[in-house]
Amino acid sequence: MEKEMIRDQLNRPLRDLRISVIDRCNFRCTYCMPAEIYGPDFAFLPKSELLSYEELERLAKVFVNLGVEKIRLTGGEPLLRKDLPLLIKKLSAIEGLHDIALTTNGVLLKRFAKDLKDAGLQRVNVSLDSLDSELFGKINGRNVGVDVVLSGIKAAQDAGLGVKINMVVKKGLNDSEIIPMAKYCKEQGLQLRFIEYMDVGSTNGWKLDDVVTKKEIYEILKERYLLDPVDPNYFGEVAKRYRYKDSKVEVGFITSVSESFCSSCTRARLSANGEIYTCLFNGNGHDIKNFMRKGVSDEEISKRVIDIWSGRNDRYSDERTEETVKNRKKIEMSYIGG
Repeated sequence: MEKEMIRDQLNRPLRDLRISVIDRCNFRCTYCMPAEIYGPDFAFLPKSELLSYEELERLAKVFVNLGVEKIRLTGGEPLLRKDLPLLIKKLSAIEGLHDIALTTNGVLLKRFAKDLKDAGLQRVNVSLDSLDSELFGKINGRNVGVDVVLSGIKAAQDAGLGVKINMVVKKGLNDSEIIPMAKYCKEQGLQLRFIEYMDVGSTNGWKLDDVVTKKEIYEILKERYLLDPVDPNYFGEVAKRYRYKDSKVEVGFITSVSESFCSSCTRARLSANGEIYTCLFNGNGHDIKNFMRKGVSDEEISKRVIDIWSGRNDRYSDERTEETVKNRKKIEMSYIGG
């Protein structure tokens, strides 16, 4: 198929695809998979309901032919999916795909970093919300200390992977960690991205009062550091980036709550159960797994993706109100990734 450029109802191109390869996770972070909901008896997806690596490769090729240039693998925790480097090797062979990344909690990264790099992975985003092991154990719901994640980060760096650190900041929980995290990442040459606590899904008890905004975080950093804004690298770049004046290291902000970036959103999402979502906050998925398993052609799959994207008009963060937070149906983070 020849490469085709498609746009949605708001003239936004399709450039990025987030693929959730599994709905399971070895953490129970309070803002994503709270333990009181995802307990020992929680029914996760059986293997048959997950897209196979061959199916994911086929879909990725269709998406790349429609304009996708970057793929990020997410979960759940993607490193829990067996033989993940095999999928990465398949994806890295797709002509026209320029970037393959993975978001992980880092616990299994030390074991897999070299294999991931050898398979063609280019970078990882590691979720790390505190450097204090006691607090970190409380946040992740498994009492896992921070050392195993720091070891994973080091292994990723040693393997030659690019590394970014994601920190979700929640007021009264880990906002005291803003400066320690900034200091550590600056010293280690790691780009840190502060993420505003978002109302993804319906199980994390989100309240606007719990959000620490980009402006508030920036003011805290400004007391310690001098920062220069950095121009975006490309249309649709999510992070608002700054560079420390005395360093080449950058720090960024994901501002979905306080400074919406809906107007430049170029991301489609493929959930762990094989549905396409056109917004992180939209609970209405479009089946692609069962459609594909009927034996349809690549051209038919492509037409379905075109129909879904060309009808897209999501701009939830622009329209977020108390009413929409309460009443809008949303997909859980464990099915769709970040």
